Amino acid sequence: MQMWTMIFLLALAGLIYGAWKHHYNTKNGINVSRDWMGNETISRAGDAEENARLKGEVEELRERIKVLERIATDDREARRLSSEIEKLRDE
Repeated sequence: MQMWTMIFLLALAGLIYGAWKHHYNTKNGINVSRDWMGNETISRAGDAEENARLKGEVEELRERIKVLERIATDDREARRLSSEIEKLRDE
């Protein structure tokens, strides 16, 4: 086999593999993007909806934590004030 024939066949094999890989990813809903350094980022079709749902859930949990912290600190302040009043009464 001549050298140029081998180079042509290798290039053809690479093109066929690239086309097959693109078809497979498209068929399975996989989105592959590359940054300027050539690094691949892989995401699925439903990731955007899932991320939005999770962000909403995180915000809801943050609000709950704020309420619980306020309850805990308000209660602690009331207990401290109550104990100081009791100490003053005892004196």
